[in-house]
Amino acid sequence: MPLPRLGFIGIGLMGDPMTRRLLAAGFPVSVWNRSPAKAEPLSEAGAHIASSIAELVAEVDVIMLCLANTGVVESVVFGEEGVAAHGRPDQRLIDFSSSDPAATRDFAARLQAACGMAWVDAPVSGGVAGAEAGSLAIMCGGNSDAVEACRPLMAPLAARVTHMGPVGAGQVTKVCNQMVVGCQAAVLAEMVALAEASGVDATRLTEALSGGFADSKPFQILTPRMAASDFANPPWHLRTLLKDLDMAVAQSQRAGSATPMSGLAAQLMRAQARRGHAEHDPAILVKAYRD
Repeated sequence: MPLPRLGFIGIGLMGDPMTRRLLAAGFPVSVWNRSPAKAEPLSEAGAHIASSIAELVAEVDVIMLCLANTGVVESVVFGEEGVAAHGRPDQRLIDFSSSDPAATRDFAARLQAACGMAWVDAPVSGGVAGAEAGSLAIMCGGNSDAVEACRPLMAPLAARVTHMGPVGAGQVTKVCNQMVVGCQAAVLAEMVALAEASGVDATRLTEALSGGFADSKPFQILTPRMAASDFANPPWHLRTLLKDLDMAVAQSQRAGSATPMSGLAAQLMRAQARRGHAEHDPAILVKAYRD
C-alpha cells in the first residue's frame, strides 16, 4: 500500500528539518512557502515544489502546517485560494504551528463546514535540534480516529505523540509548555546577571548546576548563551516566546485561571522587543539587567 502523499506548508526553522525527515522516511512530500526561495533547497532532497496552495492541496492526502502564528494559519487556510477553498472530505489537516486554542477550535469548525476536512492541532516542542533529530514532543488535539490515523505520519518527527483531547487541547498543552519555558528564560536572565554582579564567572554556571534541581533544557541552552553574550544566529526568537506567553494570558482569562508569573515574563520580553530585540535569541533578556 503506498504511503500517503503529504503537503507541507511553512518552510522555516522548523519546517525545513521536519520536511527532510518526512522525505527520508519515504513519504512523497509537496511543499509550498510564502517565500518560495526558502522551499527551493528541498527540491534537491526530493520534495515537489508546488506553485500554489491549490496545486499542493490537489495532489496530497494530508496537509501539514508549520506557520509563524495564528493569523498566518488563518490566512493560509481561509484566505482567497487557501486550503479551505480546495480541500476535500477525504483529506486531513495537521497543524504543527503554535496557535491560539480558541481560534484553533473555530478554524476546525470552519474547515469542516467549508470542505469536510478534519483538523488535528499538533504543536511541537523540542526546537530545531529536536526537529533535526526526530525527537520532538507532539501534543495533539482532535477526534480520536483522526489523531490515530495521523500517528504514523508523525512518527519520523517525534519521540512522543500524546493525544490530549478534542481539537484545541494540543494548543492548550503547548501553551502550558511555553509558560514553563518563558518563565525559566526570565529567571535565568536574572540569575546570570546576579552571578556576574557578584563576581562569579557566569560561564561556569552550567557546569556547576547541571544535574541539580535547577537543571532543564532551557537552562542548558540559554545560560551559556547569556553568559557569553552569544545572541547571533538564534535557533529561536524572542518574538515567538512572547507570542506564546500572550496566548497563555489570553487563555487564562477565558478559563478564569490566574497566570501572574507568565504575565510578568511576557511584559519583560515585550520591553526587550520594543528595544529592537524581537528577532534576537531569548538569551537577549540578560541585557535588561546588564544595562
